[in-house]
Amino acid sequence: MNPLGDDLLPLLVLALGGAMAVGNLVALVRPPGRPRDEGDLARAPLARSVLFVAIGVVASLWAIASLVS
Repeated sequence: MNPLGDDLLPLLVLALGGAMAVGNLVALVRPPGRPRDEGDLARAPLARSVLFVAIGVVASLWAIASLVS
């Protein structure tokens, strides 16, 4: 028996995919008030953030399907 559990990989993928999707979605919906440093962007890049949200959702759905089956 694995001491960390038999479903460790799907749980990690679910956590990382969910964090990736939610974090980038929040960056799009609620950008920071003002840039803190000189090199900071005022808003997250739209195309990259949407791509990362999609990748995170796909990873999360795969992990949920793996855990359920």
